[in-house]
Amino acid sequence: MMVMAQDAARQAPPRRRRAGRARGQRPGGPPRGGRSPSYGALDLGTNNCRLLIARPDGGEGFTVIDAFSRIVRLGEGLAASGRLSDESMDRAVAALGVCAQKLKRRNVTIARSVATEACRRAANGRQFVDRVRRETGIVLDIIPPQEEARLAVLGCHKLLGPGDGPAVIFDIGGGSTELVLVEPHGELPRIRAWWSAPWGVVSLTESEGRENIEGPDRIAAYDRMRRRAREGFARFAEWLPKDRADIRLLGTSGTVTTLASVYLELPSYDRRAVDGLHVPIDAMRLITQTIAERDPAGRAALPCIGTERADLVVAGCAILEAILDIWPASELGIADRGIREGILRSLMARDGYRL
Repeated sequence: MMVMAQDAARQAPPRRRRAGRARGQRPGGPPRGGRSPSYGALDLGTNNCRLLIARPDGGEGFTVIDAFSRIVRLGEGLAASGRLSDESMDRAVAALGVCAQKLKRRNVTIARSVATEACRRAANGRQFVDRVRRETGIVLDIIPPQEEARLAVLGCHKLLGPGDGPAVIFDIGGGSTELVLVEPHGELPRIRAWWSAPWGVVSLTESEGRENIEGPDRIAAYDRMRRRAREGFARFAEWLPKDRADIRLLGTSGTVTTLASVYLELPSYDRRAVDGLHVPIDAMRLITQTIAERDPAGRAALPCIGTERADLVVAGCAILEAILDIWPASELGIADRGIREGILRSLMARDGYRL
């Protein structure tokens, strides 16, 4: 879906669930006589369950005091059945139970928990949300694609490279990919257009078939996935400016952070090395092609891919290359931040903290 928006990034988010407000809190600072309240942000995607717990740091940011991330593959099999499977829901509920314990242990006073493409598409998505509430106490808000895009921009836009030209910020998820065209506009960029395509690393992998991606004709399968993704972005590409001087590109997802780790040849993932990195596009294309050519064992042998990501990373590479085809920037900015950070900034700003 495409929309054109004036100052869309500044629109107020939907009302969020509050666990209460710290006594004596004053706008723009911590409560009188005590430290700042704890805020929680939970993002349940098609592939991952992620949680951040943080406090305002008294400046222009926040300090993370706890975090959690687990691959749950909630959307596994969704493309074929149209439903969340019992096994995938069990995995997600188990992970959300851990999140609930952390929220309680950290005395979180204000929290928002969101679910994205898998729950939007599944016929039993609402039933799953009800089960999560019964078993964990977490209230999931199934957000529309435009809210997902807005939160991603809010969470990572500060990592855009310098320049006065337009930029594309994208988030390759498990079930969908959000692309946002922004332009400079004060401290927060103005969203000019956004697009949500139904291809993420899980949905595109299942559409092509793992047997094709992993078989002897895997290069042909990769080309088909890349073409399918590019076709999914075609309408968004029509809205991109024809004058493309000083363009910028920023990605936030497990795909780009994983590929950045491969670029740096890290023995294990290091967020400090990856978040804010800028990688030349030629180098990134070489990495995607190399990964696409490898068999599953060869991909799993790369330290920051491993067996857990080896089957889905190829689809992520195909989606990334399709984005590079329509927005030929000279380098790719990497953000290990996104929806959760956008939620935190939104909640804290609403309570008067200047972020």
